[in-house]
Amino acid sequence: MTEMNRRTLLKGSVAMGAAALFGSEAAHAAGAVALPKKWDETTEVLIIGSGFAGLAAAIEAKKAGAKVEVLEKMAMPGGNSIINGGILTATGCPQQLKHGIKDSPELLAHDMLVAGLYLNEPEKVKLVANSALSNYEWTVKELGVEYNQDAIGQEGGHSVPRYVFTKNGSGSGIVSKELEYLEKLGVKVRTRVYVKHLFRDASGRVLGAEVQEGYRFPKAESGKTKFIRATKAVVLCYGGFSRDVEYRMMQDPKLTAKLDSTNQPGATSELWRETSRIGCAQIQNDWIQCTPWNNPKEKGMGIGWTFSQSAAAEYGLWVSTSGKRFVNELANRKVRADAIMVEQTNGFRAVSICTKANTKAFEDARPGMLAKLLEQGIVKEYKSLADIAADYKMPADVLAKTVDDFNKAVKAKNDPEFGRYINNEQVPLTEGPWYASEMSPKVHHCMGGLVTNLKCQVIDISDGKPVPGLYAAGEATGGVHGAVRLGSCAILDCLVNGRIAGKEAAKA
Repeated sequence: MTEMNRRTLLKGSVAMGAAALFGSEAAHAAGAVALPKKWDETTEVLIIGSGFAGLAAAIEAKKAGAKVEVLEKMAMPGGNSIINGGILTATGCPQQLKHGIKDSPELLAHDMLVAGLYLNEPEKVKLVANSALSNYEWTVKELGVEYNQDAIGQEGGHSVPRYVFTKNGSGSGIVSKELEYLEKLGVKVRTRVYVKHLFRDASGRVLGAEVQEGYRFPKAESGKTKFIRATKAVVLCYGGFSRDVEYRMMQDPKLTAKLDSTNQPGATSELWRETSRIGCAQIQNDWIQCTPWNNPKEKGMGIGWTFSQSAAAEYGLWVSTSGKRFVNELANRKVRADAIMVEQTNGFRAVSICTKANTKAFEDARPGMLAKLLEQGIVKEYKSLADIAADYKMPADVLAKTVDDFNKAVKAKNDPEFGRYINNEQVPLTEGPWYASEMSPKVHHCMGGLVTNLKCQVIDISDGKPVPGLYAAGEATGGVHGAVRLGSCAILDCLVNGRIAGKEAAKA
């Protein structure tokens, strides 16, 4: 067979495999879509998605002098970012120094690679890790984000505590500041604009998008069709697909509709499919993270996770209804979620436990949260450990021995059973009141996605070269996290690479 290069394929409107190609008079041959005869609007940089990454890209592109439009398919901007837990990896930040925690970008990068099973791209990991402190400072000094200045937290898989909390306990504490900054720059997010198609011309360059303005999720054909030209670049920050059961089951069949998701309803797959159709390389789409610490009484993300992670995992312990610990409470999310699923398969439930004496850091970081959790019945208060055992139908003697053995580990600052990091400020769990909450995994984050280089240029599947005029950042991309994303690294990844994508797009 005669070898055909990508240009020949593009000119012939032939689609082969994942590389569906465009730009000829044959409008729909083999998945191709004809270029519009005229454009309804023209901008320089067109950004798709309004979460952490998309807004950061918009800020930098506008600051670089580009004309910018930001599109969001839902009725409100922010996507998953606005309901994110508001925890940011900030290696070297003042909060770490205040608590005497020794850390470094090299240790952060090591932790990310270990959790990612070395499926991450080392240079991307290094870039993100080296940017942790400057990124934190950018959010404070330029955006005006407010963080709790006393607390420092530790998510699973991290060697040391290294995340800061937004003061309002949510990702909205960052998103709202990004939106305010953008408005000062003269850019307002256009909501209810659904992106249906992306266009590449005969040279392979991305030209713009077909959208439906006035879209009403999830009505696929709602809204008015418009064609928007981007003379410099399109930046893709459309997030993950955790709410798309059909698509996520293509990647991982066990993620059925029986599993809830922490994501907002719009976390669906249409642009994952569309970028595949136009020939963008994608990797590791079957690495989909489930959270370990969500409460089954709540829909979506909820707030119960704050206790199970920030109190019990960091200062208490996790047990199953067998009465025994079953995992390192500070292992990465996949390890912990998988461990809970095993316990559930064996007929047990997972329970997080902490004492009042060990909730200080949690309550300092999230004032009023414990009272709210108790009021809603997500966390329950008990006078004794035996009361917890009775309520969850655990063997009381087994639970008592488990806690006694764990207390020995706390005193020794060494956990021989699971190798758990023992926080400097943790004390043995001996006196009440006691608190407990149930946990059950939910579908959370897509680690894979578009292949990009260090300039956030999207790579073409056909030749491994950058797709002209196309950039991407955030959860829409792969390569940073590998097999497992460490908690508190999502915002870091999105902001660092979103800013790079915006700067580079403005220069395209």
